[in-house]
Amino acid sequence: GPSNSEGTGKVSLLKKVPALKDGDFTLAECTAILLYLSRKYNTPDHWYPSDIQKRARVDEYLSWHHANIRANAPKTMWIKVLIPLFTGQPLPSEKLQEVMEGLSTSLKQFEERFLQDKAFIIGSEISLADLVAIVELMQPVGVGCDIFEDRPRLREWRRRVEDAVGKELFFQAHEMILNIKELSNIQIDPQLKEQLAPVLMKMLK
Repeated sequence: GPSNSEGTGKVSLLKKVPALKDGDFTLAECTAILLYLSRKYNTPDHWYPSDIQKRARVDEYLSWHHANIRANAPKTMWIKVLIPLFTGQPLPSEKLQEVMEGLSTSLKQFEERFLQDKAFIIGSEISLADLVAIVELMQPVGVGCDIFEDRPRLREWRRRVEDAVGKELFFQAHEMILNIKELSNIQIDPQLKEQLAPVLMKMLK
């Protein structure tokens, strides 16, 4: 998301996080950062396969993801926690229902088009596509919208991702998301509220 800190501005021209600084090289956007790191550090081939067709499948999912899963899943967190925190007012329940309906459509496409009967998105091994997907899909879970509960295929895929990553690392990586409701108890500087409330509301339009 957007950041007004001076340090972020020096790393990312877009003044957004996440951002990467590697020596004199800087890079914004999470997907670009993941791909850069996978190439630089010669990661195991299954993360971003050298096979051109398997790699294309990862790229295909990453391209679809932004306009579908990412377009809806994070909004559950904004609606239930972040916007009320910064505005002091809850949003109408209809707004969450609208987002959940959009997310439900995306999840149906995810299962039928990408997951199908495979263990992971591109086949029998986990890839960056699965990591990008699971991080987004844990956000509704963190605010009490368990999207896995009534979707056995999706639930089993999540279990396989947890096992492949390692359960301890998986929950460590998602600790902040799974405890996001605790933010409701913190005090926000009034000036920061004034700055961020319009930005958050705009993100939902």
